[in-house]
Amino acid sequence: MYIFAQDNIKRSKITHRNMAKIVTMGEIMLRLSTPGNSRFVQSDSFDVNYGGGEANVAVSLQNYGNEAFFISKIPAHEIGQAAINSLRRFGVHVSFVARGGDRLGIYYLETGSSLRSSKVIYDRANSSISQASPDDFDFDAIFCDADWFHWSGITPALSKSTAECIEKACIAAKKAGVTISCDLNYRHKLWTAKEAQKVMCPLMEYVDVCIGNEEDAEKCLGFRPDADVENGNTAADGYKNIFQGMAKAFDFKYVVGTLRESFSASHNGWKALIYDGKEFCESRRYEINPIVDRVGGGDAFSAGIIHGLANGKPMQWALEFAVAASALKHTIPGDINLVSVSEVESLMNGNGNGRVER
Repeated sequence: MYIFAQDNIKRSKITHRNMAKIVTMGEIMLRLSTPGNSRFVQSDSFDVNYGGGEANVAVSLQNYGNEAFFISKIPAHEIGQAAINSLRRFGVHVSFVARGGDRLGIYYLETGSSLRSSKVIYDRANSSISQASPDDFDFDAIFCDADWFHWSGITPALSKSTAECIEKACIAAKKAGVTISCDLNYRHKLWTAKEAQKVMCPLMEYVDVCIGNEEDAEKCLGFRPDADVENGNTAADGYKNIFQGMAKAFDFKYVVGTLRESFSASHNGWKALIYDGKEFCESRRYEINPIVDRVGGGDAFSAGIIHGLANGKPMQWALEFAVAASALKHTIPGDINLVSVSEVESLMNGNGNGRVER
């Protein structure tokens, strides 16, 4: 996972608030997952959750004390309302969500274990957000007094009109002096690498912070790290050239990447790397075993980096916070990382023994 952030992020807008105002835009979906580690073919029921990349980020940021606004188009029926309520319960602002269209996207999740990988099946064609147009949103009002805008590569992959929405949002955000982040989030079930690069590369013109793993970087932007990720080679030296190359190609100033060692579906090693154009810093490494649910782990990492950078924290602190927050997400079922700043900081400070708190 790579993150590229702009130098000297402007902080003037949050002088009258304790924390940053952050806008995220994308799709929230109905998640139907098999209970425990059961397979699709043996399950008679599903556990119900709501989530999606940008929605997950918004909840984390709100939990950390920021003002988080989620932007999307959601159907006006009861299932759409349930999705909105799932964000409201955490304090996320949904006043700019457009209502309309016929359906909420769905995805089915079978959680893997040990040698068996997790599996996702999408049922999201013709969802309300895929039919959204720029006319559904008042971007000038949305970005008034905002500090940060976050979106992912999943959103422009949904349809030509959602790609237009993202471009218009980026233009308005830039006009308002807002820092923009993007999680590349390549999904081969939504588009090909050729299609992704045609859309994503021009959008990088607006991006100050770009997030993605090694596959995302290759498929969306055409860059490949000098590292054998499949065989567990996540040495930092293998990523330095791609960090420097992407920063130069797209004028990115900070580069951050998560380095995952996947021993099994239940056991991962987890750390990250940051580059500011001058030096590389590496985070503490976490051993996550057993993994409860890794869906949303990247969103938790993105939210941690955004929280740190948007609120003026040192680069190393933002990196350590993001890695610790994401490690904790792997222990929580559902898409959303339900942790507080104090819990993340406790893990950052070495309290990871799991003893009961009384």
